[in-house]
Amino acid sequence: MVDASAKAIDTGTGHGRAEQHYDRELVEVGPRTPMGELLRRYWHPVALTSDAAATPKRVRVLGEDLILFRDSEGRPGLVFERCTHRGSSLFYGRVEPEGIRCCYHGWLFATDGRCLDKAVEPAGGTRRAIDRQPWYPVQERYGLIFAYLGPPERKPALPRYDIFEDLRPGEFFATDDNSYTVCGPPIADFNWFQHYENFQDAGHVIWLHFLHSGSQLGEKHRLEGAKVDPHHFMDNRTFHYTPSGMMYIAEDRLADGRVMRFVVQNVLPTVGIVPEETRADLGTSNRIFWMLPIDDTHFRVFTVRRVHEVEEQPYRMLIGGKSFAERTPEERRRLPGDYEAQVSQGAITMHSEEHLSLSDRGVIMLRKLFHQQLAAVAEGKDPINVSFDEGAPPIRVESGRFPIEAG
Repeated sequence: MVDASAKAIDTGTGHGRAEQHYDRELVEVGPRTPMGELLRRYWHPVALTSDAAATPKRVRVLGEDLILFRDSEGRPGLVFERCTHRGSSLFYGRVEPEGIRCCYHGWLFATDGRCLDKAVEPAGGTRRAIDRQPWYPVQERYGLIFAYLGPPERKPALPRYDIFEDLRPGEFFATDDNSYTVCGPPIADFNWFQHYENFQDAGHVIWLHFLHSGSQLGEKHRLEGAKVDPHHFMDNRTFHYTPSGMMYIAEDRLADGRVMRFVVQNVLPTVGIVPEETRADLGTSNRIFWMLPIDDTHFRVFTVRRVHEVEEQPYRMLIGGKSFAERTPEERRRLPGDYEAQVSQGAITMHSEEHLSLSDRGVIMLRKLFHQQLAAVAEGKDPINVSFDEGAPPIRVESGRFPIEAG
């Protein structure tokens, strides 16, 4: 009979693991959560300019259900979906010259939530100044509608970006809300921060996009003749904090001494900027991505490109020559992209299960930067990139692909 105590004991099994958890401060975006209150100190894109029309449109932003509309005078409005009277949805409301009127009892609200009329009340109703519909300020810029959901006394100026200023004749803004960077469905079904920190995950670029699933980003990302070497790529990338957030710089070296410098930039809290895949020319990026956290487990990405009238509309990421909607589950398994890698982490990834390494330096730095901003807001301070000066200089875009000659 074998003595059980003398048998070798298995090590490293999954039995007895500690309870899994995620960093709630980083991922939860609802009202009165730490990240929710940080994000509410900034303007966020909620729709394309073309989406604000006489037909009410539902939008969900930071866990709040809102209605976007444009009155007959052309003014956009963003109000709570539930009518302040008895809770009917203003999605079924009627847009009029002065605002939106509830279908249930005809209360009329202006774009700033003021009650202008109570259709079934004598003399249009009393207490109109008190019965105000909750609303949020909106502004239009670069073909997007931005909203501010934070404390009114801390409302900042809506930022500008240097690459989008001073359009030349024939140029325009090409806008998109289909979450292009995710390479998945228009509304991604996992936490926004998993995608946002991906911008500073340099290791996934060389492995997922060039080696595991083929050249997803296109060979124009690299100089002709550049060798795809993951170790060389990671040995020649550096991470840096910037006045607006952070960026990483990666380099490919050729035998003749030339270098391709590749710069990816994060502008807090939700802007990501990467070089464009299909541009024949090199240089500074001409597009910007804004993440919009819809709630804790959903987000979408708005894209703005500065283009000339003769250029094509925004490029669609194709993997294996197909879009996300065209690929079968097996094709997605065989050639995964950002969406498959990130959604498979879970609706909210369990940070307690991670084992971060040297290649995760950018992710670690970005998380640290966010925790610093969370602490600033908790202490009553203004976070990074908050300016109350409408005439402040535009934010500088440093992302792009830059060839550097030998020496």
